[in-house]
This record gives sequence, C-alpha cells and structure tokens, in this order.
Amino acid sequence: MRGMTQNSSGELYALAHEHLPSDVAERWLGLLRPGIRLAAAGGDEAVVGQLGGEPRLPDTMEWPEWEGQGPLSFIASVDCAALPAGALDIPFPASGTLAFFYYDGQADGEDEAFVEVDDPQTWAGARVVYVPAGASTTRLDTPCELEAYPHVPLAARVGPTVAEPTHPQIQEVLAPDAEPFSEYEHPVCDDQFIDGLWQLDDEAGHQLGGTPRSVQGPVELEVARAALGPETDWHDPRLAGEMREWVLLAQFDSDDAADMMWGDTGCLYWLIRRDDLADLRFDKAMFTWQCC
Repeated sequence: MRGMTQNSSGELYALAHEHLPSDVAERWLGLLRPGIRLAAAGGDEAVVGQLGGEPRLPDTMEWPEWEGQGPLSFIASVDCAALPAGALDIPFPASGTLAFFYYDGQADGEDEAFVEVDDPQTWAGARVVYVPAGASTTRLDTPCELEAYPHVPLAARVGPTVAEPTHPQIQEVLAPDAEPFSEYEHPVCDDQFIDGLWQLDDEAGHQLGGTPRSVQGPVELEVARAALGPETDWHDPRLAGEMREWVLLAQFDSDDAADMMWGDTGCLYWLIRRDDLADLRFDKAMFTWQCC
C-alpha cells in the first residue's frame, strides 16, 4: 500500500471525525507528523530549492561518481535556511545546502547498474552532499555522459503527514497486539476511511521530513533491514525497533516538469538516523526507491 496523505490538518480532522469514533480520531490525529512539501514555485512564492539544473558544490569538490560505473545525476538541492524555521520534528539543518545525487543509468555502458538498498555494493550510486553556509562554491557543468534534468524552482509548503495503518508508529498506539506489518481489524483500516485519505491526495510528491509517502510499503522497513544486514529475515522482531531509528531526510517523486521518471512513476527516498542528522553526518544516509 502506498503511504498515506499529506494535507491540511483541518481536512484530516474532518475526515477522521467523519469516519472514526471520536476517541480513535483524536488518537490518530495525534500521530500526524509535520512534513515540508516541495512543489514547483509559482507567482511570488519564495524559492527554497530546485529540481534538476546544475548544482553549486564546494570549490574543491569534484562531481560525485560511482567508481566503476560513472557520474551520478543531480536530482535536487534545498537551501536549508530558506525553509520554514522549526517546521519539522527532526533536527533538520538550519543553514547550508543539501544536494542529492543518484545514478539513474544514463552513463551505463554494456551492463545496466541499479542502486538497490539490499545490495551494499551499489550504495555508492546515491549520495547526499551537505554544503555548509558560507562555503566557497562553484556551479558545476553536468558531465558529458549525462543530460541535466530541466531546472524547476521549488517552494515549500508545511503540512501534516501520517503513516499507513500497518506502519509500526500507528500499530503500536492503535493496535499493539496486532501482527507487525499486517492488516488488522480496526476503524483506521476501514475501506471508507482509507478511500477518503486517497481522495485527499494520492501522490507521493517531493517531501522533506515527516512520514515517508511510500509507494510499496514502509520505506523505513527496507532501510532497517539493510542496516541490520541484507540477509535479515523480513519477520525478524528487531525490524520494528530499527525502523524507529530512521527518519525521512527527503523524497523526490517522478515529475513531468523536471522530466524525471523513476521506474514506473516511482519515488526516490533518502533516510537517516536522527543522531546522524543532528551531527550533519550525511554520509550515513541510506537510499531506497520504489515504483508502482
């Protein structure tokens, strides 16, 4: 199931109280987490980042590459100081720039290479670069092996996010005795309520922080399993605890304006442990992607 919706708290409040018992509605609403939605800037909206185009990187830094495969494509960047201050419940940087790179296959030779969360040998194919505020930077030209994605300025819109009912953060509060990651009998699993959420918003979208809007089940689960070891059984009881350690740094959806298509209308995700985020250890971030 794809991750749940992000909308105004008023819309979600009305939907919850329409379909859920009052006490359940309030408990469910209490599980909403703030996220920052990124969308193409329009009119006089403040620009906080960009999809595509070309990045500004420290003067001493070369274009990121996956050794043995080729250069990574520049996906997006975000000016942390331009984001709404204090909007997130994670220690997101208050300044500096985050730039996201991903090996999208443009530089493939005879053999196709894919970045897979369960294959550590491919992890070099996705990277987060943090550029501190005040650093001397240069706008780098896209390597000749690649075609830059069209430049799309981004604006920020803060809103609540919530996980799907089988996500541990929901289950442990509303159905602590339910089988982890499995559907269970509860009003939040009712088809009418789920359909109502879909009608509010059915796209993954571009997002910073909050609960990831997954396409095929919780992305935190994929990252937790990779962190514990790719051979970890999907039913290992440690997975739920490990999932809680990981928070969404950013996700970038397929986007027509930026000519981005990840598989079949998929989405790219970067997650990181809270402590590593607070300490700006972005080399510890992990990447996964999902598609329909």
